[in-house]
Amino acid sequence: MALIHEDNERSKTFTRRTLLLGGGQAVLFSTLAARMYYLQIIESDRYKMLAEDNRINLRLLPPPRGRIVDRYGTSMAANQQNYRVVLVREQARDVGQTLDRLARVIELSEYDFQRVMRDVTHKRAFVPVMVRDYLSWEEVSRIEVNAPDLPGVNIEVGQTRHYPYNEQLTHILGYVSAVSESELTGDPLLELPDFRIGKQGIEKQYDGTLRGAAGTSQLEVNAVGRVIRELSREDGNPGQDLVLTVDATLQTYTHERLQAERSAAAVVMDIHTGDLLALASTPGYDPNLFNVGLTNEVWNQLVKDPLTPLTNKAIAGHYAPGSTYKPVVALAALESGISPDFEVFCPGFMKLGNARFHCWKKGGHGKVDMYKATQQSCDVYYYELSKRVGIDRMSAMARRFGLGSAMGIDLPGERPGLIPTRDWKLAKIGEPWQLGETLISAIGQGFVLTTPLQLAVMTARLANGGKAVVPRLTRQAHAAQKVESPDGTELPDEFPDMDIPSAHLRVVQTGMDLVTNNPRGTAYRARIKEKGWEMAGKTGTSQVRRITMAERAAGVTKNEDLPWRRRDHALFVAYAPVHAPRYAIAVVVEHGGGGSKVAAPIARDILIETQRRDPSGTPPIALVGGQLVKRG
Repeated sequence: MALIHEDNERSKTFTRRTLLLGGGQAVLFSTLAARMYYLQIIESDRYKMLAEDNRINLRLLPPPRGRIVDRYGTSMAANQQNYRVVLVREQARDVGQTLDRLARVIELSEYDFQRVMRDVTHKRAFVPVMVRDYLSWEEVSRIEVNAPDLPGVNIEVGQTRHYPYNEQLTHILGYVSAVSESELTGDPLLELPDFRIGKQGIEKQYDGTLRGAAGTSQLEVNAVGRVIRELSREDGNPGQDLVLTVDATLQTYTHERLQAERSAAAVVMDIHTGDLLALASTPGYDPNLFNVGLTNEVWNQLVKDPLTPLTNKAIAGHYAPGSTYKPVVALAALESGISPDFEVFCPGFMKLGNARFHCWKKGGHGKVDMYKATQQSCDVYYYELSKRVGIDRMSAMARRFGLGSAMGIDLPGERPGLIPTRDWKLAKIGEPWQLGETLISAIGQGFVLTTPLQLAVMTARLANGGKAVVPRLTRQAHAAQKVESPDGTELPDEFPDMDIPSAHLRVVQTGMDLVTNNPRGTAYRARIKEKGWEMAGKTGTSQVRRITMAERAAGVTKNEDLPWRRRDHALFVAYAPVHAPRYAIAVVVEHGGGGSKVAAPIARDILIETQRRDPSGTPPIALVGGQLVKRG
């Protein structure tokens, strides 16, 4: 009985263990089944996507950059095919030998050799390594002819920005260049190795418009990343074309006319619409160099050049306006109740306390009124006006004409100039204003600083009847100006009136007419002789050095006998045609000497060319619905 009892106990124990083991296995298999259900059913989409990501690469396709064209549709910045030669290591039997053979076909530098040898060791064997880009068609042809002897060498075609006008338009257009680390915004397009963005000028100002939207390409790849095939492609949206107000031919002429001088700037403007037909600054630089990559040597030359070719002097050059400022002073005097017939005797100087303020004409001009004083640019007359008007009223008038503040032009880097007041000096320098400073401000010296663009705007507002015209470089209208012509072209709305009495404007306009078209005018020799194209203008010469009493006693040294840096700046402002004004111009020649001798002839020639090229002033091309449309 004891034996049977022991066997029963042993059987019960075995049965319990079997049940426990079976239960454990059931729980294990249930858990495994639940996990498999979770992975294969619930999470199937996620893991399918992960598998696809391992098999499919999504690549961005850079969009073509929008063109920049002038008012006539002439291309000023476009995209050009860029041929580059690449090398695939796994296809080349011997990379060094292949490069040696390639060097006998096209020019390769020692740096190219070293870079390629370095890159092929860091990249997978099937990944192409760029050897050289910007190949000429002749170089491409030579490579193709020698292809059997160049295993692993292939030609790829990309796009690059091209500026056909080189330095003539560089200060307007700017340039594109590679994206720096500080410019990365998280946009994957900016991280593409060959992508370029606008760095200066219009290219920078309208980079978002010109850039466009990227496309995508889905590529099937194997486990090591080798491309097997392209599954799909969706091209992006190319950048929008941009139409400028500039006349590229006139701009080229203006630039070439200024190149006779070391450093100069000129602005040509439509006085009614604000269109800038030319905006030139010399010397310039070739923007194409920035696209392909500057060497340190070239960059240092540009940065250290004392003539500052990287600076757009038309909008960022600060210059004392000299006597070109006198029309503003005359208007301030007229507004203060001074008659244009008010006369002053000019003996060649004015005494103020123990100081003498000299006229540019040593012997003086004798008795002059406002017309003659403007015609002959008599300093003493304007000294007297400033004493009666005061600095604050002169400055207020100057600001109405656009001086002393940025004009908001469609370019980065514009500087505001400076129109001083009593409060400004006290806040900035901590000293009270002196009457002598009022006198020298009246002839555009002292603290007064302007840019060539501001002087052109001042002249335009003088000539158009006192309308506060605003300059612009693009055909797109300003936000507040929404008028459209019947063909859809956006046109500038009526500019606000500056509340300058027309009788006052006629006084100044008559004086400027006498400057150029009367034999006693300071710019008579530089007049426009073509009937119906005559100009009215004002000369200006601004000193960059102090003339001592000893030098005056011995005779003031002529500009041509001075070192270039110590010579006066030459300035001239004008509008034409004188009896039906349409265009305004401002010319500044750094250290050029006299305005009548140097700046006025340049302005005359440019105004003649302006009227010859575009007598109607109506641009024959416009941007309508995103397309370039020619009129007629």
